[in-house]
Amino acid sequence: QVQLVESGGGLVQPGGSLRLTCAASGGTFSRYAMGWFRQLPGKERDFVAAIRSYGSTNYADSVKGRFTISRENAKNTVYLQMNSLKPEDTAIYYCAKHEGWNGLEYHLPQRYDSWGQGTQVTVSS
Repeated sequence: QVQLVESGGGLVQPGGSLRLTCAASGGTFSRYAMGWFRQLPGKERDFVAAIRSYGSTNYADSVKGRFTISRENAKNTVYLQMNSLKPEDTAIYYCAKHEGWNGLEYHLPQRYDSWGQGTQVTVSS
């Protein structure tokens, strides 16, 4: 069972940047696609970005061109670089492990079988 721990959240002004880190342990990290989701209280968990085991990526339209997902398999780590942040990016951000290597239906939370505890991102002046 893979355990995931996110870090790097915080308070940032509009237009600023943050880099989220997700450290994985307890499994074969490199074999699986990974994803980032975000959630507001009382709302559904929304897809943000995904990266397959071989490196191809997908993004939600709302973050395309501003966010970049990447991974370092040697360090069992996945990152989410967030630039040009907007107030509407405020949410709890979750890292998740996909059930497979190819990221099938990558935008669906139910395709992910391990989740981190989340890290708060607040974009406000």
